[in-house]
Amino acid sequence: MALVVQKYGGTSVGTVEKIQNVARRVARTFDEGNDMVVVVSAMAGETNKLVALAEEMCEFPSEREYDVLVAAGEQVSISPLSMALQSMGYKAKSYLGWQVPIYTDSSSTKARIEEIQDTNMREDLHNGTIVIVAGFQGIDRDNNITTLGRGGSDTSAVAVAAALKADVCEILTDVDGVYTTDPRIVPEATKMETSSYDEMLEMASLRS
Repeated sequence: MALVVQKYGGTSVGTVEKIQNVARRVARTFDEGNDMVVVVSAMAGETNKLVALAEEMCEFPSEREYDVLVAAGEQVSISPLSMALQSMGYKAKSYLGWQVPIYTDSSSTKARIEEIQDTNMREDLHNGTIVIVAGFQGIDRDNNITTLGRGGSDTSAVAVAAALKADVCEILTDVDGVYTTDPRIVPEATKMETSSYDEMLEMASLRS
């Protein structure tokens, strides 16, 4: 038995059908005898809609309230995925960042993860529950919701995997691998065959 962390991006959970496809893939991995933690991004386009809403409200929204708003996108993803798994007969439970909890510094809109407490997740895993975690978000020591910046769900997944000492962390996306930098910008970028958790966490936090 292995502990597997899987991360699904916004395009993977962009529709009801796609969420159901993700649920089936998660279920297959679980049925192979693995403990499962799934980190999910907001549905494709959802964060952009929330950002646009903030900009409509006022020209310069406070960073605290901006984070509260844009963090809502992941909440819309994790609950339907949990529902889909439950409808298939699996135990599943969704967690927002503050429910894990994932503690960050107080740098709104670009927070960095400081600590992830694993007690709640491990208790659910022990009971055979598939744990579903909202990416991109956390909470600071003053109980303010924080976000990690665009692309922060990858950071969340790697950090959760490291905190749980997972055997496998899979970042599932629509590209063919992890590159040393963005190949769309730097043609000389090379695909990495392997990477440690520390290397992935550093790259994700730097938005490489």
